[in-house]
Amino acid sequence: MSERAIRVLLADDEHLIRGALAALLSLEDDLLVVAEAATGPEARAMARAHEPDVAVLDLQMPGADGVAVATSLRGEVPGCRSMIVTSHGRPGHLKRALAAGVRGFVPKTVSAQRLAEIIRTVHAGNRYVDPELAADAISAGESPLTVREAEVLECAEAGAPVMEIAARASLSPGTVRNYLSSATAKLGAENRHAAARLARERGWL
Repeated sequence: MSERAIRVLLADDEHLIRGALAALLSLEDDLLVVAEAATGPEARAMARAHEPDVAVLDLQMPGADGVAVATSLRGEVPGCRSMIVTSHGRPGHLKRALAAGVRGFVPKTVSAQRLAEIIRTVHAGNRYVDPELAADAISAGESPLTVREAEVLECAEAGAPVMEIAARASLSPGTVRNYLSSATAKLGAENRHAAARLARERGWL
């Protein structure tokens, strides 16, 4: 083990994947896995406790997703650089991640050896985005939805009724209906559920 090993936090709710990655990365002389986590809150707690150099975060975790964790770590562990590993590389996720200051965005299909190289790249202060994911994000274009429209559409996607969305978003039911109808019209969908599905497919939610 080199004296200046890069300290790594691995966060993934799939134990088998996380364990295999930890074992493979530990074979690299300059990498040291100092902590593992299975949920978003656990990843934040482990990062605060161990102060890793690089946090490798699964995009979809219970409690808080990888982008939310990365956003928190910017303030809580400023010396830690974050990267996202995902099997759901939708354009909207990439844009959210980059806006949150994430330095790496890679698919789960990447080899452990390649992941080790990307960890070194991110640790050195550089950014790495998988080329295919980047191309998808560019081709999807900018979302026509406002932040509020996307927010209420995401609630509607989960099947929440208007009253519940209104309570959750601190809006009146009439305002929620306006946002939903506006979003549905912008996307040319027949109803809000179809609009939510369309926005999700294009990576805008």
